[in-house]
Amino acid sequence: MKAAQLQITECPRDAMQGIKDWIPTEQKARYLNALLQCGFDVLDFGSFVSPKAIPQMQDTAAVLDLLAESSTKLLAIIANSRGASAAAQHERISILGYPFSISETFQLRNTNSNLDQALFQLAEIDTVCSQQKKDLRIYLSMGFGNPYGDTWSTDLVAQWVEKLNQRFDISEFALSDTIGCATPQTTQTLFNTLTTQYPDLRFAAHLHVVRGKEQALIEAVIAGGCQHFDTAIGGFGGCPMAKDELTGNLATEALLHLAQAAKLHHAIDSNAFEAARQISTSIFNK
Repeated sequence: MKAAQLQITECPRDAMQGIKDWIPTEQKARYLNALLQCGFDVLDFGSFVSPKAIPQMQDTAAVLDLLAESSTKLLAIIANSRGASAAAQHERISILGYPFSISETFQLRNTNSNLDQALFQLAEIDTVCSQQKKDLRIYLSMGFGNPYGDTWSTDLVAQWVEKLNQRFDISEFALSDTIGCATPQTTQTLFNTLTTQYPDLRFAAHLHVVRGKEQALIEAVIAGGCQHFDTAIGGFGGCPMAKDELTGNLATEALLHLAQAAKLHHAIDSNAFEAARQISTSIFNK
């Protein structure tokens, strides 16, 4: 494995959103402020979506008011143009993330939209990002496979990247394994294909991983030419719209452990990370 500068988007929003018990706003902010000290490139800190869909994230704006200054960029998830407009009003937020599924079945489950409706929403979101000078990150949900019977292939993923890149000003595509079906072979092939066909585009890996399979998948992503990972401390969370039983996020610890062993460079401060990890136990270890 060649030496690389890893980029890490830490995803406490993804970790917290499926927790049914309410996490107080101040507790969320305390955890996020600890994460902002760690040196992550991006913090996926909250979402501007319907509180009926994701009750845990309804205080995102209030949490944002409690966050300290940091060089880490803030990313908010949105599901439609209304959410994009609300998020874009906040100067601190640099990136808006929109989940676009190449599976129409999952798009309906996740955003209550078919693909044509999702493309219409994306056009409006793209306009908001352009007007408010926000970066647009697209999560290609079901990027590594499809459990719903919809067609999936590496070529199909590449076709959607081409189609979306031609129509919209997208800063990065995050290939999303929403259900934990990625294999090392599929993962390496997919990223090899995309990074070869689109050398000027930015890609990231958003993996929901079964414990024990992290190392092989991380190595496959890097071998495929991608060095940007989405992670969550402890491997908590997942997508509540995917299955009743959540497949956890890629654990930040697993990535950092492999990075140390393989001498891969990153910007994470180990002491600050450990302090944040200790705070995370008060939220997740219940």
